[in-house]
Formats: sequence, C-alpha cells, structure tokens
Amino acid sequence: MRVSLTLKSRNAKTGPIPVSTSSSDTCPVVCPLKDQGCYAKYGPLGMYWAKVNGGTAGATWAEFVAQIAELPDGALWRHNQAGDLPGTSNAIDAPALAKLVKANSGKRGFTYTHKPMTIANARAVRAANAAGFTINLSGNNLAHADALADTGAGPVVVVLPADQKTNTTTPAGRKVVVCPATIRDDASCATCQLCQRRDRAVIVGFPAHGAAKRMAETRASAAA
Repeated sequence: MRVSLTLKSRNAKTGPIPVSTSSSDTCPVVCPLKDQGCYAKYGPLGMYWAKVNGGTAGATWAEFVAQIAELPDGALWRHNQAGDLPGTSNAIDAPALAKLVKANSGKRGFTYTHKPMTIANARAVRAANAAGFTINLSGNNLAHADALADTGAGPVVVVLPADQKTNTTTPAGRKVVVCPATIRDDASCATCQLCQRRDRAVIVGFPAHGAAKRMAETRASAAA
C-alpha cells in the first residue's frame, strides 16, 4: 500500500484542497466498479494512480500519516480521490486507520469507502467518525444506501443514474441530495463541505460520471 498527498488539488470539482491517492490494492473486490466503470482509472487521475500503484509516486503509510499530522489546524482535506481505506481488498486495517484518525485531530478530513460493512469494518468506521475523521459509506444504489444507513457506522453517499440532476429519496424515504459540484460550476468540495459533515441528515448522491459513466451506472445499479 502506497499513498500520495497532493497539497493543492487542481480538480475543479474538488477545489484547491489537499487530496490523497491510495494504491488500488486497498480497493475492495465487492466494489462493482473495481474492474470496469471506476472514474479514477481514466484521464490524468488514472495516469497518476498508475504511478502510485507502480511505486514511482507516493509514500509509505507511516510517511503519509506524518504528512497529515503536519497540515494546519482546521484544514479541510479529502482522503482518496482514488483508492480506499487502509487494508487489502475488503478488510480495513483498523490500527492503520486509527493512526490516520489521530493525525487528523484538529483537522477536517473526510473520505469514502466501498469496503463492506462487516462487524469489524463497521466498528473501525464508527470509531473514526466518532473521533472526527468523516468516513462516508458508498452505496451502489438507493436500496444499498438504505442498508448502509441502517448500520449506523457513518454518513452515506450513493451512485445515481448519470442523468439524475434533482434530489430524490431512497425506498425507505431517506432524502438524497445531489452533490452540488456535479450540477453547479460554482460549487466544489472546498465550498460545499457537505460530505465532511458526519452528522448530516441526508444522503449525498453522485450521478455516475467520468469516461465510463454509463458502464458505472449499469454496474452500480445492478449490484446488491
């Protein structure tokens, strides 16, 4: 596992905040987009992710954690524009995650995970959220988002159809707000910060996007 920290993202949707990129061995096999449809495999991000995977970019986990600890207090930053939480495939490395959570103390880090919410994984995610590091559970579709919300491990986000531009609800009646950065040119993670709010009452929806958005839409909607 290698992780790269970019101190100022050039992605307009993210905004000029620090972002990290983790090697793809952290991605769970249960993610329906792992082999086909993942936006991070294409374009400039895809090329950079390949460098992290190949060991020509990035740092060790310990070095990365030290970099996060050095960010200024109050800093908003996004973990994993590509990749997932520490731990190979489906498992979360709870001790490694705990070190990142400690380094994030006083800062406003947030991320997303497609790792399955097993008892152990949910415990690690719940502890991270309680300690101030926001981990969003990534739903493949609206029904899956309800199932994740029922775990109580953390806030939830969900993949929406590519042409979904208006707010909606889950089968259980939970409100889904479409990510503002996907529908407005003046919005970004830096200005919105909704995904960083672990106590929010709504699910954030992301219309399938990227070079393979139709494939992502199909694979996510069909996943359990």
